[in-house]
Amino acid sequence: MAKVTDLVKRVLVGRALRSGQLHEQLLPKRIALPVFASDALSSVAYAPQEILVILSLAGVAFYHYSPFVAIAVVVVMLTVVASYRQNVHAYPSGGGDYEVATVNLGQNAGLTVASALMVDYVLTVAVSVANGVDYVGATIPYVAEHKPTVAIVIVVLLTVVNLRGIRESGVAFAIPTYAFMIAVLGMVGWGAFKYLALGEELRAPTADYDIIAEQTNLTSFAAAFLILRAFSSGCAALTGVEAISNGVPAFRKPKSKNAATTLLMMGLVAVTMFGGIISLGLVSGVKVSEHPAQDVLIDGQLAGPGYYQQPIISQVADAVFGGGSLLFVIISVVTALILFLAANTAFNGFPVLGSILAQDRFLPRQLHTRGDRLAFSNGIIILAAAACLLLWGFQADVSKLLNLYIVGVFVSFTLSQTGMVLHWTRHLKTETDPRVRFQMQRSRVINAFGAVMTGVVLAVVLLTKFMVGAWIVCLAMPVLFLMMKGIRHHYDNVAKELQLDDDYDPAMLPSRTHAIVLVSKVHKPTMRALAYARAARPSVLEAVTVNSEGSSELSAEWDRLGIPVPLKTLDSPYREITQPILDYVKNLRKRSPRDVVAVYIPEYVVGHWWEHLLHNQSALRLKARLLFKPGVMVISVPWQLHSSDRLRGRREPFAPGAVRRAPKP
Repeated sequence: MAKVTDLVKRVLVGRALRSGQLHEQLLPKRIALPVFASDALSSVAYAPQEILVILSLAGVAFYHYSPFVAIAVVVVMLTVVASYRQNVHAYPSGGGDYEVATVNLGQNAGLTVASALMVDYVLTVAVSVANGVDYVGATIPYVAEHKPTVAIVIVVLLTVVNLRGIRESGVAFAIPTYAFMIAVLGMVGWGAFKYLALGEELRAPTADYDIIAEQTNLTSFAAAFLILRAFSSGCAALTGVEAISNGVPAFRKPKSKNAATTLLMMGLVAVTMFGGIISLGLVSGVKVSEHPAQDVLIDGQLAGPGYYQQPIISQVADAVFGGGSLLFVIISVVTALILFLAANTAFNGFPVLGSILAQDRFLPRQLHTRGDRLAFSNGIIILAAAACLLLWGFQADVSKLLNLYIVGVFVSFTLSQTGMVLHWTRHLKTETDPRVRFQMQRSRVINAFGAVMTGVVLAVVLLTKFMVGAWIVCLAMPVLFLMMKGIRHHYDNVAKELQLDDDYDPAMLPSRTHAIVLVSKVHKPTMRALAYARAARPSVLEAVTVNSEGSSELSAEWDRLGIPVPLKTLDSPYREITQPILDYVKNLRKRSPRDVVAVYIPEYVVGHWWEHLLHNQSALRLKARLLFKPGVMVISVPWQLHSSDRLRGRREPFAPGAVRRAPKP
């Protein structure tokens, strides 16, 4: 069975890598860009649409506010990119926002950032995959009918690819990510050329449709609130920007420089794509609505439940290349792919963050362990499990999931940039070189502007999205915060309890060792356990059995063989085995508190899973109970049956203890 599972693991995950091969997994910029930027780039597929969807609540007339909303989003995006370029130079260890906040604002701020990022990474996977399933479901009805199941299958596939290692997953995802970039930039460039240079009219499929306003005669305050809500939805385009600052250790040297360059490339490409798509959407007359079946009018008639609303990027591709054309199909395919692959950003960011938190003892230490392919496998699996639960709970509904989105990321943005301002202020107090001081002052101004901008966006997001779902994130973050504090408290208590202090006397030894060998039958495992116990030369050695139907035969066999160890039989009126032994050990400890009681337990070792079902687990139960008894040492003496032999046919050198069983007849 073990061989079968190992074979499956090797097929799925690949050959295990040595620790010394870690440098081979480092990424050049051309691979790092698709690995860390897929989330930020993919957001241009839905962020422009979210702006128009919210504005459409007040009717098509409110679309004229969309350029101003888009410009505000672009300003925030460029500010965040510029701010994070300072981060990767100042903190290249990979701690990212968590490290910046912890060092400059304190432990509680760092844990707040960590909890926000963990929630956001899980949501990134859920939103990206659900959005990709929506695109595929538009052409394949089966996918639309089974969205949660298909989405979970996609998450599992992404998990397997990421378990194969960051470099291998990066190479696998590079082609579709670059294909998306080239296709969308090509569409934006060709559309702009046709409209500006050739003067051709661009018409989206929905250009002649109309939208029924759900909210009319808005007051100035209500209109401003609606515009702010559109702005907060459009800020989904900023998700994923922080991933590069968390992934600096994955870059080739010089790490900080390469990470900063990749961040700049990602920012410029994302801004160009975002601005281009929403501009072409407006000039081509794209119409989108939150409830298209009820609010969209086609030739004066309601669209009805059978109407499928094409995403903005598909409508722009239709206007630029023509619906049904090869280029239109390519745009649709690569958009669906990039939405699935956007989850890969979280699969690279979450495990690294989890590893750092585990190293700081805020998460279980297992998250700091690298797997066979030198990836943080436990973190990858936990992220996938959480995303699958979210997809199942929300039925892979993008609209519901988006209301939970971007709250966490703007919490981390704001605290990180505030921490960077304090970082530069602290260093300016000791720096005397005028050139270096100028660079620090410039960086501080950038980070201060970033802190203000992201803080304003965070306030807007909380104000506009709290009642429609963001409260769930606001509840999840404190729960994670308290959980991490509790884990750290546990680890601190354990370390304190195990520490050598003044009360510990290394010269203090037990008075005697009272050894007990548990006996059920007189057979080879029992004789082996007796031999090992005698070899340890305890002060007192006795064999102990529990009274049963075969006790008299056991005693007679014991005497017949002349075994030089006294056999004691414990009474068991209720036919129990475990409790009489526990009571006997307890009495020994009570009579001689300074003695150590060593309990030797003979065990069979079998090789097949089904063989475990054929033997009772009394030894396992005994060990589990005895481990909680102070002053009691439990020694397992294994006897390997032939089915457990993994070295059959190989000769072992003779040595004491090398012969584990009698030879086969």
